[in-house]
Amino acid sequence: MRDHELPPYAPALMESTRAIGYSIETAIADIVDNSITAMANKIEINFFPIGSPYLSILDNGIGMTKSELIEAMRYGSSNPLDTRGEEDLGRFGLGLKTASMSQCRKLTVISKKGETFSGAQWDLDHIARTTKWSLLLLAEEDFKAFPHVEQLKEMESGTLVIWQELDKVKEGTTNLSTIMGRYMDNVRKHLSLVFHRYINGEVGIQRVAIEINKLSVEAIDPFLTEKSTQVIDDEIINIDGQKVIVRPYLLPHISQLNESEISMLGGEDGIRKLQGFYVYRNKRLLIWGTWFRMMRKGDLSKLARVRIDIPNSLDSLWTLDIKKSMAIPPAIVQQNVASIIKRLGEVSKRTWTFRGRKEIDDDKIHIWNRLKTRDGGVLYEINRDHPLVEAISCNNKREIHNLFKHIERSLPLNQLYVDLTSDHKIVKDSELSEVDLIQMIKGLLSGCNNAKERQEMINKLSITEPFAQNTDLLEKMLQEAQ
Repeated sequence: MRDHELPPYAPALMESTRAIGYSIETAIADIVDNSITAMANKIEINFFPIGSPYLSILDNGIGMTKSELIEAMRYGSSNPLDTRGEEDLGRFGLGLKTASMSQCRKLTVISKKGETFSGAQWDLDHIARTTKWSLLLLAEEDFKAFPHVEQLKEMESGTLVIWQELDKVKEGTTNLSTIMGRYMDNVRKHLSLVFHRYINGEVGIQRVAIEINKLSVEAIDPFLTEKSTQVIDDEIINIDGQKVIVRPYLLPHISQLNESEISMLGGEDGIRKLQGFYVYRNKRLLIWGTWFRMMRKGDLSKLARVRIDIPNSLDSLWTLDIKKSMAIPPAIVQQNVASIIKRLGEVSKRTWTFRGRKEIDDDKIHIWNRLKTRDGGVLYEINRDHPLVEAISCNNKREIHNLFKHIERSLPLNQLYVDLTSDHKIVKDSELSEVDLIQMIKGLLSGCNNAKERQEMINKLSITEPFAQNTDLLEKMLQEAQ
């Protein structure tokens, strides 16, 4: 038995890797990964759909020497089993090439490190002619033919990636300008979400400014961190000496969100669809809006989000794919988060059930009672012990009782469910004003015969909605009534 070296046929392999499944937004995100790994804090994306169309990504990272650039242009430039730096967002050594060539037939990379400029190009048509792995190395006089090179020259260091002959983008359209504008809207949204922690400059990572045609990319925070509640403490899972950090969030009830916040979270329909896990690798979002089949996406769990931070040293356990668009949690993680998502789902359910409150205190007197029937059903009855109910039930008790029964049996439960689960913004009743509360308290106290009964009434109101949140007002009204 002897070895027989069988090198890959360049044209066939390079054409085949174009079908890995990148979209234009995931492809650009892969190039941005390289820029961040190169310690860039500014990344400029430009597209020009007229004449000789191109798309470019320019960063101010550390740049590459000629030998480093040649290595970076090699397919499989790094082994996925090798130990990587903690901030490295790559893995397979394929991203720059496969992502770029999935969208174009000509990839040019020009880099500056120190005073040295280097340039290299993969041209699929040239490779088809030569049938070899023919990487074109650019001379300095060749650089002037490419856009944005002058910007690169003004930087201390950096790298310029240029896509030309955008055949995949042009497929099926005769108006590249229009379709390219739509594609770049998707790119902007994608980068806003995937790199939101870098754009916001989270503690412990360098802030990165990203622009598309001179317009800043603003971060999309899927947890709406400033308004959401972290209802459960972080869970730290140790795997092979590495830490996986799990942080659950609960979004505010939709009635507490404004239109821009709803839009940022994906619109009314998106709030339901995007519930679930958000998996980050070195603070870069990999996959989101899934429960990994550990829990069904329900309408009452739509407010639940779980952030999972994994280090790049655990890539193999998460079945990370080349596009960095898929990551499946290992069994040890699934076991640890199962109880977390169950508790989070219950809290989310209560948030919807009780009109946006996070909790209901069992010792409070509410206007509605929730009762379970013998057959496992649920019904709602007006609480006959509520002070307001008692006050109007003193006369004509039978008629009042019949009215309440009719109200209880006529609740539009089906329509309420449809409205809640379709993410219509339910207009809450206006909060009772102090004048309204005073009038109600006066009416209740006027039915009391002496100071003792008035004190008992105030005590009861102090644990009764809607008076329980206004104990100072109750005490004031009691003093005035004495």
